[in-house]
Amino acid sequence: MAITVTDPLPINRAEEILTPKALAFVEELHNRFAGTRNELLAARSAKRQRVADTGKLDFLPETQDVRDGDWKVAPAPAALQDRRVEMTGPASPAKMAINALNSGAKVWLADLEDASTPTWGNVIDAILNLRDAAQGTLSFTSDEGKEYKLRTDAPLAVVVARPRGWHMQEKHLLINGEPAVGALVDFGLHFFHVAKQLVLNGQGPYYYLPKMESHLEARLWNDVFVFAQDFLGLHQGTIRATVLIETIPAAFEMDEILYELRDHASGLNAGRWDYLFSIIKYFRDAGEEFVLPDRASVAMTAPFMRAYTELLVKTCHRRGAFAMGGMAAVIPNRRHPEVTAAAFEKVRADKTREANDGFDGSWVAHPDLVSTCREVFDSVLGDKPNQVDRQRPEVSVTAAELLDVSSAEGQVTEAGLRLNLYVAVAYTAVWLSGNGAVAIHNLMEDAATAEISRSQVWQQIRNKSVLADTGNTVTKDLVERILGEETERLRTEVGDEAFSRYYQPASDLIADICLSDGYTDFLTTPAYELVG
Repeated sequence: MAITVTDPLPINRAEEILTPKALAFVEELHNRFAGTRNELLAARSAKRQRVADTGKLDFLPETQDVRDGDWKVAPAPAALQDRRVEMTGPASPAKMAINALNSGAKVWLADLEDASTPTWGNVIDAILNLRDAAQGTLSFTSDEGKEYKLRTDAPLAVVVARPRGWHMQEKHLLINGEPAVGALVDFGLHFFHVAKQLVLNGQGPYYYLPKMESHLEARLWNDVFVFAQDFLGLHQGTIRATVLIETIPAAFEMDEILYELRDHASGLNAGRWDYLFSIIKYFRDAGEEFVLPDRASVAMTAPFMRAYTELLVKTCHRRGAFAMGGMAAVIPNRRHPEVTAAAFEKVRADKTREANDGFDGSWVAHPDLVSTCREVFDSVLGDKPNQVDRQRPEVSVTAAELLDVSSAEGQVTEAGLRLNLYVAVAYTAVWLSGNGAVAIHNLMEDAATAEISRSQVWQQIRNKSVLADTGNTVTKDLVERILGEETERLRTEVGDEAFSRYYQPASDLIADICLSDGYTDFLTTPAYELVG
């Protein structure tokens, strides 16, 4: 076996996951599919450069027959018919996993990606927790003696696991001397240890697939699924996948992505925050018309965001797939009733818009918000498990409408620049400490927020944006000064030990990628080199 585990015991019980047979399966996945993955990542860069040179992106002429064709994805299994409220969060630590499973949500997005720092310990602990949950044995006792167990008085949330995107590596598994593909490690270990048990439970190995940019990347996942099911002797179609449409090129290939995965597809999700990040990244050097206003002022009601979500619902329902709404990032604060009241109001308004638009369900980031989301969808769905039968033939979306970034209301301000730098450093620091889901200013932030924040800063420097509230032009010197001020502010908030260990390295990293002439595709790639 040409696979090397650099740290075979990162946590207690790791040997239960890192078995010879499981590692051999991951090695086989890597050897079969890593080469195609590498080619597709290279194709991403080449396509983005072509788009940057022209400022244009359009639906693919070579797949017109797929968009025009009369086909549907495979019918959803019973366990995934009703997805009206989905809880999101990391699968590690066990306490978080138990709370999510017990939350009352129909589905739990068990996140090994944007809401999880991929330390080796976190990766293995997440798989352990998901395996124990499938077996019904997951439990946890805190240092204070408080016990957490899976509820028996009501159904647990159905698990849909989200592996890392195609771009991430796993440096703790070396195959032929090279780091393994993070997505294949997450999928491979989970599928190997959990798939058969989930089938016995009347469910199945279900996945959310993130960060894809083309239907060819979906085809690769489909090839992985076909091989994996054959390997374990499971029926083809046992795996079901929901794809996050969270990149701007993927928005132009929704039909094609569903078509490639049609025997395994469950639906599409409007991954709104990463979608904004992708737009900034993709058109970062395409001129002033692609400079978004302050992040906080870009609403889902902006015309280009409405075009994206309307097209997603229409596409999904035409193909018999579920359309899943986006994250409600606001979270309640039990110490501040007024904050909690505002959070519930914002979530209710957001979910009401989605339910009325035809979405079949949506995400929340906190157990206290499950009931609000459920009530909203109950009022629209009634006794129906979903509204796939609502077709939306009146929707017609053009490429120009998807790219109409300049229609977003709002301004670029120094207050927004300052907030971007604060959040980018604060989130990255906590990510470096091993926690990928962070509450900042009563918002549950994950990697997408930091990605938007630092990308806006880079783009504003590149375009010499003028700040509406001060009249200053965004330059490297201005960003360096404000970053220093916000970093010092964080020092006073977190204390010297945490600051020196996590916040100063985070500030240095944000400075490097914001002030660099070149653009860093993913913040988490260099950040990953700083964690164990």
